[in-house]
Amino acid sequence: MIEENVRSLLRQLSGGNCFREPVTLVAATKTRTPEEIDRAIAAGITDIGENRVQEFRDKFPLVHGGTRHFIGRLQLNKVKYLIGKAALIQSLDRDELAEEIAKRSLRAGLVSDVLVEVNAGGEESKGGYALPHAFAAYERLRETPGLRVRGFMAMLPDSSDTALLGGLCDRMRALYERARAEDDGIRYLSMGMSGDWQLCLAHGSNMIRLGTAIFGARNYPQTPTL
Repeated sequence: MIEENVRSLLRQLSGGNCFREPVTLVAATKTRTPEEIDRAIAAGITDIGENRVQEFRDKFPLVHGGTRHFIGRLQLNKVKYLIGKAALIQSLDRDELAEEIAKRSLRAGLVSDVLVEVNAGGEESKGGYALPHAFAAYERLRETPGLRVRGFMAMLPDSSDTALLGGLCDRMRALYERARAEDDGIRYLSMGMSGDWQLCLAHGSNMIRLGTAIFGARNYPQTPTL
């Protein structure tokens, strides 16, 4: 099933997004075993993303290949496990986290690639910079030594109102275009999960994060926290 799902998705993505831009498919690997992840990579997945630091730390040394992303909420005391290992931290959602990533990156002699997480729907349950303030946050963060801002990430609200969701996507795309006009290092608008990725691509996303669409329904084993 994993192999068939990957091949099907890659065929659907071969034409790019609505602007004919290439789309990066990130396999969201929360609760997935190293064996399942290896199967997805063998089928054509190039990028893999983990939501939990403990899983990133424990599973990923057992995975063969794949560009590693971190895509979940990140606590300050767990940043140290990602520096130099995550190719892209997608969930930079607050200034104090930026300071911690920057500090530890400089200490390691590195620059960490990050995406600015935007709370597109203004939801209290989600992290991220408010959409009206996201460009100012980008301008501030891009001047932070130790960080390299590569674009923006967002999760859409759980809603059946496609006009609402499409409008939020359009605002995210406008934010991305505004930043890209100033900085050719801006490459990614990461927006779209298993339930809404097609809508997001139709409104300009060029990176999607899919879990169940690749691996099927998740299992949630009880694991100790880091």
